[in-house]
Amino acid sequence: MKQQLKNRTQKYAADCWHLCTRFPVTREFNAFCNQLIGCSSSVGANYRAACRAKSDADFINKLKIVEEEADESMYFLELLLQVSSKEHEEIKRLHGEANELLSIIVASIKTMRAKNRKS
Repeated sequence: MKQQLKNRTQKYAADCWHLCTRFPVTREFNAFCNQLIGCSSSVGANYRAACRAKSDADFINKLKIVEEEADESMYFLELLLQVSSKEHEEIKRLHGEANELLSIIVASIKTMRAKNRKS
């Protein structure tokens, strides 16, 4: 499961990068695209860091960062959907993928917290 999620988050980051290459190079689009590239790649990078956590508490803390970055990715995808008249299907697909990743991460955090309460 961990390797599948590592691969999925990496593909998500690459797909967001490819999406951003399709927008004009302007100050306005660059601002949103740079943010999207940063937070979407941070999803996978921080998930990998979580997989190397030193403790359950460290794992949860790192997953919380993944949660924030996935949510931020969704925000910038929503902005691109509002300001652009192109790539709407791909933006919606990536937004859905970010939402699924977010759901997986939130469920993992809840599971780990419940496990720690029982211990």
